[in-house]
Amino acid sequence: MKNITIAIDGHSSCGKSTMAKQLARELGYIYVDTGAMYRTVTLYALRQGFFDEASSLNEAALRADIEGGKVQVGFVLNPTTRLPEPSLNGEVVEAYIRGIDVSSRVSIIAALPFVRAALTLQQQKMGEEGGIVMDGRDIGTVVFPHAELKVFVTARAEVRAQRRYDELLAKGQPAAYDDILKNVRERDYLDSHRAVAPLKQADDALLLDNSDLTREEQSQWLLQKAREAMAE
Repeated sequence: MKNITIAIDGHSSCGKSTMAKQLARELGYIYVDTGAMYRTVTLYALRQGFFDEASSLNEAALRADIEGGKVQVGFVLNPTTRLPEPSLNGEVVEAYIRGIDVSSRVSIIAALPFVRAALTLQQQKMGEEGGIVMDGRDIGTVVFPHAELKVFVTARAEVRAQRRYDELLAKGQPAAYDDILKNVRERDYLDSHRAVAPLKQADDALLLDNSDLTREEQSQWLLQKAREAMAE
């Protein structure tokens, strides 16, 4: 079977990263969570005070730092899980990028053309050789428009909010379901209406609504589709 590029796009909090990680393990592929890359840039902006109290962003300051090489986003392999974790200037930041502070602002960062251009170029370099599973918002439409397998994942907003709520509680982080649901709906709108690389299903992408599927059911579905694409 040939090595292929697998692009998994979809709405926030619908389990894209979980299923992509599992698929990469099954296939022995490299896994890249592009959403974590945008979250990492958002964390940098927060730490630098580039957001004011009204969540308005100092775009000029962020652009200067990105173009000046001060924002190095990468991945570090976790020796225990054998999975890549996002890093910011060498610091592993997985524990800091999933909370509401980052979640409520990441769509603002992701809509900036200079941020998308910088990260898209990095993502394309990662996938030059194939054998990669990449998830995000525009992988099948912008980053890898010729990917051999494209999947668009969605679920009802209430289901996605509950999943994120449970995830944060399991990590011992404070969470409020109503705030998370509001954030999920806002992100859906912002992601789908931004001017640059809006979230949308590629014409040749398979649709997966996992609202009522178990993790095992969706993993088996995805693995079957991957093997079919690899055999073509």
